[in-house]
Amino acid sequence: MKLYQLRSKQFLPISMNEAWEFLSNPKNLQVITPSHMGFHILSGAEKKMYAGQIIQYIVKPFPFLTTRWVTEITHVQEGSYFVDEQRFGPYALWHHKHFLTPIENGVEMEDVIDYKLPFGILGTWGHSLLVKKQLMKIFKYREQKLCSVFGAIPQTNNSLEFKTI
Repeated sequence: MKLYQLRSKQFLPISMNEAWEFLSNPKNLQVITPSHMGFHILSGAEKKMYAGQIIQYIVKPFPFLTTRWVTEITHVQEGSYFVDEQRFGPYALWHHKHFLTPIENGVEMEDVIDYKLPFGILGTWGHSLLVKKQLMKIFKYREQKLCSVFGAIPQTNNSLEFKTI
């Protein structure tokens, strides 16, 4: 069984409150997701984020695959971090931690995603051939979009890394 981890760090020149208000609003996930993914929230984003919240989406992770994705917000530390976990969707495991840390002149936003693909060895091959590249594109798009939304210049110290755990 292969588990993968994606770690992303991004600097945003905004206050902790601005970062939290934007990033903890489930409706803004559509803003920072590439349009080619056909991302659409079906339910669960009507209220402010809370532990136990179930959010249902439609997403098209690849041109040949449209799927329903159901996540649960399992942990929320107001203004600091939240965790979402897939309950139903394209991954065998998806555990996504979102951290906000105040730093000089802004906020460091860090994502840590632990995930596993279904289908055994086929999933392992799929990771190398498709999934890793797709996740990299999604997070690069998100970095650019957040810079655009908040009037930031992309930083050279932003990072995106993958590893097998």
